[in-house]
Amino acid sequence: MLEQQTITVQTNGRATIEITREVEAVLRTVDITHGLCHVFVHHTSASLIVTENADDNVRRDLESYISRLVRDGDPAYRHDQEGPDDMAAHIRSVLTQTEITIPVQSGRLMFGTWQGLYLWEHRLQAHRRKLTVTISGMPGS
Repeated sequence: MLEQQTITVQTNGRATIEITREVEAVLRTVDITHGLCHVFVHHTSASLIVTENADDNVRRDLESYISRLVRDGDPAYRHDQEGPDDMAAHIRSVLTQTEITIPVQSGRLMFGTWQGLYLWEHRLQAHRRKLTVTISGMPGS
């Protein structure tokens, strides 16, 4: 069995936005007990991460680290048509990931105790981000 839906996430600029609930909502619309849930973001300046969902400082530290690694407005960048964060956002998405696959067991996403799925907006301005959620697996009994 295969189900595919598109969801849209509104961001308010550079940040991590937990999307676990939105993806779980898609999973609840299908009759799959065991399988895989694949999430893909359709943008080159945002990414997906699975990380700590209990302490916000983890995501703040990730942002702090990547901000030092990939600086906005670096004079070495040629691509800056949309501002000083333009090329930096593209580099950030390449260094992270634009798709994630999560196992499904007993009709639930198989995250660890402190894990959550996040959209990582790399642009400074707000954006509407399109994601495709594909669920495949064995139907329930």
